[in-house]
Amino acid sequence: MTLKTFFLDRLTVIYDAETRFIQAMQQMAEAATSTSLKEAIMTHLEEKKSHVAGIESIFRILGEEPVRKTSETIVALLYESHDMLDQCKGFPLINSALIAAVQKIGHYEIASYGCLRDWAEVLALKEASVILQTCLDQDLATNQALTELARTRSNREALNQVPIEI
Repeated sequence: MTLKTFFLDRLTVIYDAETRFIQAMQQMAEAATSTSLKEAIMTHLEEKKSHVAGIESIFRILGEEPVRKTSETIVALLYESHDMLDQCKGFPLINSALIAAVQKIGHYEIASYGCLRDWAEVLALKEASVILQTCLDQDLATNQALTELARTRSNREALNQVPIEI
């Protein structure tokens, strides 16, 4: 296997991951009880849509059709996310659980985009490198915003064990 074929293989995996995450984010936004968190998730959802479009353009740059390869890691992270949300539904802890779920998936994507960007640079795929860097920057910014929201609000609210009206 060459670096280029490995790059393309990993691109199909992140393409699958982003597509699955888009499908889950709407449900996550609906589950949030914090307006700030809902807005952050919806903003991130729009970024995810642009990531998918960017990945599709990288496929075109490479002369390939966009193909998804199942990301078992994302499948497992989404399963865990749904489990956490089911456990926390109706409690103030739901927002902290949502932040954790989005960040866990985001950290997978941050690692993936960093590697893909570096490989694109080595392969002299300048346009692909720029697209991947944009995806990475957006995921890093979302991670920071969610960390701040958790530290300043959601984690403290999670201390309240009284069920909330849903």
